[in-house]
Amino acid sequence: MPATPLEPQPSAQSGTPARNIRKTVLPNGLLVLTEQIPHVRSVSMGAWIASGSRDESVEENGISHFVEHMVFKGTTSRSAQDIAREVDTIGGNLDAFTGKETVCFNIKVLDENLSPALDVLSDLVLHPRFTQDDLEREQGVILEEIKMDEDNPDYLVHETFTQNFWKNHALGRPILGTVKTVSSFTQQTVFDHHARRFTPRHMVFSAAGHLDHDDFLKQVESHFGKLAPTTAAPEPKSAAPVVTPHITLKKKKSLEQVQMCLGVAAPPVNSPDRFVIYLLNTILGGGMSSRLFQTIREEQGLAYSIYSEMNPFRDSGSLSVYAGVSLDKTERTLALTLQELRRLKEEPVTDAEILRAKNQMKSNIVLGLESSSSRMSNLARQQMYYGEFFTVDDIIRWVDEVTPARIQALANTLFQPEAIALTLLGNLGPMKITRADLA
Repeated sequence: MPATPLEPQPSAQSGTPARNIRKTVLPNGLLVLTEQIPHVRSVSMGAWIASGSRDESVEENGISHFVEHMVFKGTTSRSAQDIAREVDTIGGNLDAFTGKETVCFNIKVLDENLSPALDVLSDLVLHPRFTQDDLEREQGVILEEIKMDEDNPDYLVHETFTQNFWKNHALGRPILGTVKTVSSFTQQTVFDHHARRFTPRHMVFSAAGHLDHDDFLKQVESHFGKLAPTTAAPEPKSAAPVVTPHITLKKKKSLEQVQMCLGVAAPPVNSPDRFVIYLLNTILGGGMSSRLFQTIREEQGLAYSIYSEMNPFRDSGSLSVYAGVSLDKTERTLALTLQELRRLKEEPVTDAEILRAKNQMKSNIVLGLESSSSRMSNLARQQMYYGEFFTVDDIIRWVDEVTPARIQALANTLFQPEAIALTLLGNLGPMKITRADLA
């Protein structure tokens, strides 16, 4: 199992140190990635499952998130309390999350505690017990989590927007699932999902920090080497979603503010235009100097919270604007937002704006490399989405190559009035919004 160094040397221009990244595939097909960072004392490691809520059936919506919770309830050799005590004893930070396309179980510890941390992490990933009592208790916990999120207006407007934006597609369904689906899960449902998804084919194990690849690989193989290779044909990925440019007005009288989410389809995560859209997003609403923040908050005083965000996926994406405003300021905020979209189409961004956006983006990239956790995550995501690893110099060069003309061209492609989707949530009264209002 020879390990191959994957990163080229840095350019003389930036002098950025080369990242010592190595990659090995175990005989059973499990991919192991490491990055050695000699100057830190921590190690972050994660078991990544390359599927998420968008790979679920309608009937099992929420099962990925449910299983993520269930593995912490105990294994065949450890109780939930044992897991918690062992992690605290070594001063570790054990966590997990579920997304639309990935699930990750991760832990960060001092380098001297790498072995016990790996033992705990591998145990909960590979040997969960999924008892009936634990299942019933966790169903209650997640049903409360669903209710809690439904009481959060920021979450609810985004969820409503997404469900209508990718209507009748798994990408639009909630990660948590619904009351109906979560209540229907059985032990067999959980065991079947774990057996189907927690396999070498679907898994990437990444680690970054003060470690040696060969020594670490031996330890990973001792835990994961017995995991049987997948022999069944690969499950087909869900088709790319069709975007529905909707206008959804959802009344909720208990809210003091109107929650607004306006968005358009955007390039997928591996698009050649990905750095163009990231910079466009930064200029539009990605920080305190952004156009939306300066116009709607600082100049007009219409909103406390106003921002834009990118949500890229493997075959689709969205660029959306969020604001929370009073009812009497909603139409003005919407008009000013649309005005900024039109301005991006009609006028090239200024040299000062694009320079600020580029410096902000490059700073975020470099600062992220100071954390072993972010490097561990970066390894897995680059592998799953690109199948290769880019140097900091590569990324900085691509960012610097973006021109105002490319941003303007992409804005003209994306911000067509008939392509805009809008969700308003709140005590809307008789408010009406038509497609003509978005022109």
